[in-house]
Parts: sequence; C-alpha cells; structure tokens
Amino acid sequence: MINTKRTGQWLQIVVPREWDGLTVNQLFRETWQAPKKLTHQFRTENKILCEGNRVNWNLPLTLGTTLQLHLFEEEAPQFQPFYQELSVLFEDEHVLIVNKPPFINTHPNDPINENNTLINAATFYLLTKGESANVRQIHRLDRDTSGAILFAKHALAGAILDKMLEQRKIKRTYIAAVHGLLKQKKGTLNMPIGRDRHHAVRRRVSQSGQAAITHFQVIHENKQKKISYLKCWLETGRTHQIRVHLSHFGHPLVGDTLYGGEPIINRQALHAAKLEFFHPFTQEFIEIHAPFTDLPEISKMIDISKM
Repeated sequence: MINTKRTGQWLQIVVPREWDGLTVNQLFRETWQAPKKLTHQFRTENKILCEGNRVNWNLPLTLGTTLQLHLFEEEAPQFQPFYQELSVLFEDEHVLIVNKPPFINTHPNDPINENNTLINAATFYLLTKGESANVRQIHRLDRDTSGAILFAKHALAGAILDKMLEQRKIKRTYIAAVHGLLKQKKGTLNMPIGRDRHHAVRRRVSQSGQAAITHFQVIHENKQKKISYLKCWLETGRTHQIRVHLSHFGHPLVGDTLYGGEPIINRQALHAAKLEFFHPFTQEFIEIHAPFTDLPEISKMIDISKM
C-alpha cells in the first residue's frame, strides 16, 4: 500500500519502491495514464512539488521522498444539487461509492430541467460536507437497476478510474433473476450489441454493433417458479448489456418487460452487488458489497457478502 495523506488542498505521497527511478512524467503518462490535457495542466500550473519544491518532471524519483499534488481545489458544480438520502458504501478523499436505489436515473438527460438524479444527490451530499461538488461519474446503471455506483471526487481520480474501467481493471458483479432453468450453469455470452432500429430505447444483438462480453454463473434456482438466480460480471459496459444478452439467450430478466420478462415484480431484477478495484492512489484493494434496498424475495436467498 502507498502511504498518502491529505493536507488542505494537497495530497502528500511518499514515493514507494515501485516508483523508485520513475520520473513524474512517467508517473502521469505510464503509471496513471492521465490524459495529455490534464497532465499539461498539472505541469504548467505547478501542481506538483517534491519535498516542498517545484518538481523536475524529467528527474527520477527517489524511494521515500515526498510528492505533493494539488488535487483538492474548489470547483463549481456541474450539476444542480438535489437532496435525497444517499446510502454511502465507501468514501475517502478521492472516491465515493453509493448504493443506488431503483427508480432513479444515474445522471440527468437534461441537466437544466432535470435534477432529481443520483449525481445531483451526490453533488448535494458533498456540498453539505463542505467539499468540492464537481463529482464525476465513472459508470452508470439503468434507472430501474440498483446497486453500487462509483464516483470520483476530483479530475485526476476521475481520469485514472476512467482508464481503469476501459482496461477492465474495475470488476462489477451483478445479481440477476431470470425466467427459466438454465441447462448451462456457467458460461460467457460474447455477442455484439447495437441499437434497435425499430425502437428508440431498445438495444439488440447485432453483428454490426459494439463488442459485448458477459460472464454468468447460476447461484440459485427456484424450480417451482422456474426462476434462476445468476451472478454476472462484465468485460464491457454496453447499454442494457446484461438485459440484452440474457434475453437473446432465452432467459430474460424477471420484470424486464422491455426485453420479454414477465411483470411479476415492479422492475427488472438486476442489482450491482459487488465492486472491486485497486485504489488509484493508495493501491489498496477495495471490495464493496451493496445490499438490496428492495426485492426481499431475492435478498433473502442470496448472501451478497459471500459473492
């Protein structure tokens, strides 16, 4: 684990063994893979010090020396603050993980006229704590899907986490209840997904679509009701990916009427149950479990903490 400490608007980092001999330029471009524009901003605005002095971006770092990064400056919020109770699963100076309830959008489709979304609520939450309110969403969940969502609190954390998500270094595990009993108890659905030309919202499996890979494993069955409970994890993050794949596979989500599910519950039975990644600054392994806030008929059968 990397030794870090916040001091006011600065983050102090003690150079670990794995950074010994790297330059700050390499740290930004290779280790963190930060965007060029953001890297240029840190360089030109002198936002990095070494032992209290302006750093030379091209000199090797030495084990045990202290870097200071200016990360926590005040920013105007990009989204209107909106009060809603948040279930915070994990939080530090860099990231915020929230257990999203169903029936709320992750972000506004119209930022001016829509403010009752999860990112608006996260903005309000941070403002009440006296923190910068320019929260950054790393991934999203459909309106009726519940579970863990990851936000970044500042630009560098957002950039690193975006790259980690792109490189599949953030693992998201879902619980899904589907119609039917699966003959194949474990497998991978590797089918490209594109828009449905005949429906504004629907997606479909399409050879001309974007690559999409979903892994699944049956973890429980209700043979009487012919419902299977699956653990699913993604290698890609296409819109409606799990819903489209499982419907095409012949086992639509319970409650997902858009993709052939029966409305025996009031939403699609999909929950983002677990989030795993290595912290972008401390390298601590973060493993977060998100409990169900509804659907007791599922939560009583599935112990999320053992996933």
